[in-house]
This record gives sequence, structure tokens and C-alpha cells, in this order.
Amino acid sequence: METDASLIYFSSASDNTHRFVSKLPVRSARIPLLTSEDTLRAVSPFVLVLPTYGGTSGKGAVPRQVIKFLNVEGNRRLLRGVIGAGNTNFGDTYCLAADIIAAKCNVPVLYRFELMGTSEDVDRVTQGLEEFWT
Repeated sequence: METDASLIYFSSASDNTHRFVSKLPVRSARIPLLTSEDTLRAVSPFVLVLPTYGGTSGKGAVPRQVIKFLNVEGNRRLLRGVIGAGNTNFGDTYCLAADIIAAKCNVPVLYRFELMGTSEDVDRVTQGLEEFWT
């Protein structure tokens, strides 16, 4: 499944990340929940939004579905930035997945938000993405 969305995201069954992304006035595409499904294929530059897994240990911080998506070379090549979702209760591992992806793919972490974000987070990300793409 190909997408030219400028925002690609993964959300677990909790849908916290999905609820956040749905408040943004940008076209987005969701990485499938099940790893057995075909992953998305990006055809234009995008920003990735993802939650962090693993709690305080940080083990398994990057969701398997995101790993599968980024294992597609064309997807990695078109990645321009990362936005992390997390839970501050997990201390040092807050938004760790975004940091890991940014370091491995040599792109910036553009923003971090907690759980499903606040209206202020939505405003900041909306404004930040507008500036980022111009």
C-alpha cells in the first residue's frame, strides 16, 4: 500500500497516538497494527510519529511494526523527522523510540508529547510541521 502522506504514524491498540494525529490538519497514513499485514510504502518525504514501548527498561522501545516499516530502504530514505509519543512516568525512557529512530536514520526529533497530547501540543506540532515543510 503506497502513500504520499506527509505524516506517517504508528498507534497501538490503545489508539493514543491515533487520537493525537487525528487532531492535526495534515494528511496522514497509519502503519498497520499487525506485523503480518503488508507495511506502507512511502512515495514522498514524511515525518514519522511513534510511541515508545518497554516501560522503564527501554527494551523493545521501537514497535516491531515501525521496524518492519523502516526496514524498507525507500521508507528510510524519505524519512525527514520524528515525533515521539511517550509517558513521563517512564523517566529516562520517555519518547526513547523517537531518539533511537532519529539516531539510526540521522534525522531530527521534532517534538515529544505525552500519551495523546494536549491542545497545546496539537497547536505546536501543527505550526512546527508548517514551518518544517517550508
